[in-house]
Amino acid sequence: MSGQERRFRRRNHAGRLFASVGGGALLLAALLFVFVGCGGSGQEGSGQQGSEGGGSGEEGSTQASAGGATSGATSGTTGGTTNAMGGGTTGGTTAPAGGETTAGTSGGSAGANASQPFTAIAPPPGATPLTEAPGPPEPQGTQPETTAVDQYGNPVSPIAARTVPLGQTLVAGAEDPSNGPLKNNRLVAYYGNPLSGYMGVLGETDPQAMMANLEEQTAEYSRLDPERPAVPTIELIASTASREPGASGLYINNLPTELIEQYAQLAEENGALLLLDVQLGLATIEEEIELLRPFLERPYVHLAIDTEYSVEPGQIPGVDLGNVDGTEIAPAIQTLDAIVRENNLPDKMLLVHQFETGIVTNKQLIQPTENVEVVLHADGFGGPEAKLTKYDILVRDEATQYGGFKLFYRQDAPLLSPQQVLQLDPAPAVVTYQ
Repeated sequence: MSGQERRFRRRNHAGRLFASVGGGALLLAALLFVFVGCGGSGQEGSGQQGSEGGGSGEEGSTQASAGGATSGATSGTTGGTTNAMGGGTTGGTTAPAGGETTAGTSGGSAGANASQPFTAIAPPPGATPLTEAPGPPEPQGTQPETTAVDQYGNPVSPIAARTVPLGQTLVAGAEDPSNGPLKNNRLVAYYGNPLSGYMGVLGETDPQAMMANLEEQTAEYSRLDPERPAVPTIELIASTASREPGASGLYINNLPTELIEQYAQLAEENGALLLLDVQLGLATIEEEIELLRPFLERPYVHLAIDTEYSVEPGQIPGVDLGNVDGTEIAPAIQTLDAIVRENNLPDKMLLVHQFETGIVTNKQLIQPTENVEVVLHADGFGGPEAKLTKYDILVRDEATQYGGFKLFYRQDAPLLSPQQVLQLDPAPAVVTYQ
């Protein structure tokens, strides 16, 4: 099925919405448990047990389904690419030392008159501008007389000249006509599902502890790059891919509306942003947007797509590697743009996860608008060289507008430091921790 054909596939929106809301009552006890205090360390060194993406089928974790049942969440596999270190971030508003600041309001978009709905973490007094840092650790076992390879056996690319200056977040040649959150700020996100500690750091602690840890991690990026104060962001998996078709037959489980609302309120109360992540299965992006529209019409809520879980009829997420075409993503950008204009909202952001080449096709069609910023996000765990080269291939060399980068507290060995992350070329505008 082509991307265009898939866009015309429709499901019963009312039935899915009813099922999603109806499951909330059956999950009330579970939700109370989550918000009173679920287990987990939540420290900076913590993370999820499963592999890349939101699911964790091999780990046996579960996500509450729309009807209150559970099913094993799916797991992606990491791709094998290699790398060398690149560049950083540029200009933005500098927060007053010792306090918090909201982003500037420059820009000519439809949402330019709306105040920014977040509070960036201000850098500490005396924070210095971003500077060059040492490169990542050398791959273990590499001999000087041989060609360096990463853990997948792929040759490690030599360090290339920067395509943009250190500290710049826009990819080479890109512009940002919007007044979106990335114009003057960086987002630092915790990713996951609050019903499962296996699916990311978001589910390892109670919400208040999670927020405190997220703010601490975010503050480190503000300290290292004070010209671009960082904003804490909750990346909540709103629809989790499943290996079972479920009641909808779409191989996804939608997070109950009540639970999304809890995290929406948590974000709003803490000056954070909420990034709703969809894993699709057999659903279309437009279908997921319509289910989430009441949240997307809020000024602090944005959208992310986990593309590898978008499969064709006869395929199973996590078993069959999915993909999304630019012809499916472009209309979603236009829909977000319309939501901004029709509701006089601050500009939105769309983040597109990808952990391997070929998962997102026809990227040239994925273009930002005056009201929507676009992030191509390099996903997947692995060694430093593999992750950094993957970023070069999926973000730097396939330029759209902004880049994003995911780190895994447990699976990345060793975990790249924030200072090393900021050396990427361009510097990630969104840094996600799982």
